[in-house]
Amino acid sequence: MNVACLTSGGKDSIYALYVALHYGWNVECLISIKPKKISWMYHMENIHLVPLISKSMELPLLMKESEAEKEMELNDLKELIEKANVEGVISGAVASEYQRTRIEHICHDIEVKSFMPIWHKNEKTLLNDMLNAKFEILITAVAGYGLNERWLGKKIDYETLREIVELNKKYGVNISGEGGEYETIVVDCPLYKYRIEIEEADIFWDGSRGSYEIKKAKLVKK
Repeated sequence: MNVACLTSGGKDSIYALYVALHYGWNVECLISIKPKKISWMYHMENIHLVPLISKSMELPLLMKESEAEKEMELNDLKELIEKANVEGVISGAVASEYQRTRIEHICHDIEVKSFMPIWHKNEKTLLNDMLNAKFEILITAVAGYGLNERWLGKKIDYETLREIVELNKKYGVNISGEGGEYETIVVDCPLYKYRIEIEEADIFWDGSRGSYEIKKAKLVKK
């Protein structure tokens, strides 16, 4: 089956693609939306790195800027899916009903199948599986109890996972960050022909939330 993968460059969308390839699906391209402001539907943090991810995977990229007006922004995604001319669409939704229902509605309208291979997977197991698969994941934004400035740019490893699990027990922080507690970027994984090396980044922190904004990055041989 020929499919396209919706991706922000974060751990869930990249891992969903990884799972889909193990199903034997043929991934024709990546699809990404770049919102001009905070969006109900799309991620903003370091979305400009998706073209690097596309080059690293050696997959074509369909990317579009969006005004990010609630509900109207769905037309931007619909346009790119139609342009991809595929039989199905992969997305990395784990627990967001908002994203799931809207992606499925778009796919139903244009008669394309929607696949969410990590939907409702156990979140601790999911992160552990990513680490076992050699995903190198960096935290690029935080906005949750117990997540402070030191987490920005932090690599998720097994010790980090244990810390997140403890924060889940103490504060109810979603282990996958599905409540917006944190955002990520995948800088290396088995799908990449080249890893992403970060050359310059700025950390912004307002006392309760912050971001790790990557200013300069390049692809390097593995």
